[in-house]
Amino acid sequence: MALEALIIWLIIGAIAGWLAGQIIKGGGFGLVGNIVLGIIGAVVAGWLLPRLGLYIGGGILGDIINATIGALLIIFLLRLVAR
Repeated sequence: MALEALIIWLIIGAIAGWLAGQIIKGGGFGLVGNIVLGIIGAVVAGWLLPRLGLYIGGGILGDIINATIGALLIIFLLRLVAR
């Protein structure tokens, strides 16, 4: 993996994790937490959304939207389990 690709993954992960933290009450999880949440969210959404027949689009904006959807799903499931 090229260094540029790794940096893009980290930036997209941070943005998606931050967005998910803003959408669902909580205000974020810190820089590292947002990056981890966003990257895991991107993996989850990349696996789940095509199986549901959903295609958001390509490019960085589409990747951010996909990762945010996945991060939102992860936050929702974690809070559901925590109850």
